Amino acid sequence: MLKKRAIFFYLLLCLAQTGIAQTNGIKNEFNKAGWLSFGARSTLSTFGDEGSGIGTGGQFRIQMSKSINSDWYFDYISINVGNKVRSEYYHIGWSVLYYPFKNQQFPKIIQPYVLAGHCFDYNKMTAMDNSDNFKERWGLAVQGGLGVHFNITDRFDITLMSQYMIHFTESLHANTSIYPIVISSEKENALQGHLLSTISLNYLLIKIWGRKN
Repeated sequence: MLKKRAIFFYLLLCLAQTGIAQTNGIKNEFNKAGWLSFGARSTLSTFGDEGSGIGTGGQFRIQMSKSINSDWYFDYISINVGNKVRSEYYHIGWSVLYYPFKNQQFPKIIQPYVLAGHCFDYNKMTAMDNSDNFKERWGLAVQGGLGVHFNITDRFDITLMSQYMIHFTESLHANTSIYPIVISSEKENALQGHLLSTISLNYLLIKIWGRKN
């Protein structure tokens, strides 16, 4: 796991160096309508009773207008519950990003936004001492929050984001006080959520419609 994370952050560093080294003469750093960008991300997730875990993932953005952007992402997060159960989460979803402020209200490098979106959510719990003892479920979730881009160059940005995700699905629970461990799910749907804090490195790759500024 440590080796995989080291490789991931090495790739993040390479992406950052590429972005800083290149510019394309975009006159207005905030007006990137029609541009497609790709990025890598790392997410800290807090899951209440399960504790917290750090995950990795990727994303791409398609900016619709000067004020509206879209974020399409994948995250994988793993949590060790009491060092007895591994809880794995896969989030595949999208968000709409809205930039409420004009350029003059912030330096060109800072670009705050609000977001709202939806994702498909998969959770699998597995007993560490017996891989055949597991339970899994699929579900839906919605999320909302705040974020800010730090536009290092006209093509490269570092983004910090915090959002709360609410699940519309059954939840999995592990009773680790008995042996063998019992993993169960609630039959009724419950509104359950967690806080996601994400840092990502993103690079504008190509303008897919319209003329360059």
